[in-house]
Amino acid sequence: MTETTIREKICRTGASLFQRGLTFGSTGNISVRLPDGGWLMTPTNASLGDLDPARLSKLDAAGKLMSGDAPTKEAFLHRAMYGQRDEARAVVHLHSTHSVAVSCLHGIDHHDCLPPLTAYYVMRVGRLPLVPYYPPGDDQLARGVEKLAGDHHAVLLSNHGPVVAGTSLENATYATEELEETARLFLLLQDKKTRPLTPEQVEELRARHKLW
Repeated sequence: MTETTIREKICRTGASLFQRGLTFGSTGNISVRLPDGGWLMTPTNASLGDLDPARLSKLDAAGKLMSGDAPTKEAFLHRAMYGQRDEARAVVHLHSTHSVAVSCLHGIDHHDCLPPLTAYYVMRVGRLPLVPYYPPGDDQLARGVEKLAGDHHAVLLSNHGPVVAGTSLENATYATEELEETARLFLLLQDKKTRPLTPEQVEELRARHKLW
């Protein structure tokens, strides 16, 4: 895939997420890793609904800006994921409403924020740990993601939103969408007795699809 094609795909994905209300204003960011270890990502203060392929930030493997507009201040979240996950080829970070709402709840399990309500959540997201709250741009936030990224391709930032890595931009996006939909289901069912998948059913799915 050429760099031009990757740039266009990032912009199409951003527009799709924005148009469906999964991000708003200038929130959220997307990146795709390049063959040389660097990556392309959405710039600072840019709406995902109105991205210009030519103005995307291009960074080297160390996170240094090589061309394009300045990257988002949350670029370190992407670097943390790439640094811990060799197979990661894309990262999506959103402030999607239902996921953020879950990240604000008192008493959720910090080791696994959402129950396994559906097989597709288990298959696309798995376990979702909570990263403690730090202000946006704080180096402690990057370290919090780094501690978890080796074992989890998706994490939830407290009072902030999800960060999801994938083996492709499509897979990272699908997992982010599945996370958001499961968060919505979880909130809808808050006052009802639920029947999530059993531990045995979860382990069977993990074994069948090699989700370790």
